[in-house]
Amino acid sequence: MMEIDGSYGEGGGQIVRTAVALAAVTGTSIRVSKIRLGSQSLVLLSSMLRQFLALAGICSAKTAGILPDLQISPLSPVGSRVEAIRVDIGTAGSITLLGQCLLPAMIRADGPITLKVTGGTDVRWSPTIDYFKSVFLPALREFGARVEVESARRGYYPRGGGSVVLTVTPGSLKPAHLEPRESGIVEGISHCS
Repeated sequence: MMEIDGSYGEGGGQIVRTAVALAAVTGTSIRVSKIRLGSQSLVLLSSMLRQFLALAGICSAKTAGILPDLQISPLSPVGSRVEAIRVDIGTAGSITLLGQCLLPAMIRADGPITLKVTGGTDVRWSPTIDYFKSVFLPALREFGARVEVESARRGYYPRGGGSVVLTVTPGSLKPAHLEPRESGIVEGISHCS
């Protein structure tokens, strides 16, 4: 079992999201300890736990522990015929961070997966749903990923309540050659809570 220090750097959630995503894709058992050591944010901890449990469901993993120590042992390095996943983050926790955590396993799954998520679409310290749709996913598609997103409702702090559907058609990834593109059109999105 691979041991990972979850307090590394700022002790944020990115180390956990990346570690569990790579564990799911490779089928490697990991234990992440000292997660968010010293953090008092229950919203962040609750959101992180939901990400962890959703990913465990995709790769039919055995899990153990609670925050600040989590353990995941994927039973398969890819999804095991999971067709639909529903996750209610329960807070304004970031839907886009959940998506970034689950997408590596979803792309490697046995068949198409639909992820329906309720939570925050536009929250501090996280990519917004508009960035996810207009920047992150187009870049991911350059690698051959087939991912579509539909945002039905926005969700803001503290209530959340945003609704997003991600549809993934698994397939092989390829090297991408990201070149700067000239654009004569500049667009923007304006909204408020």
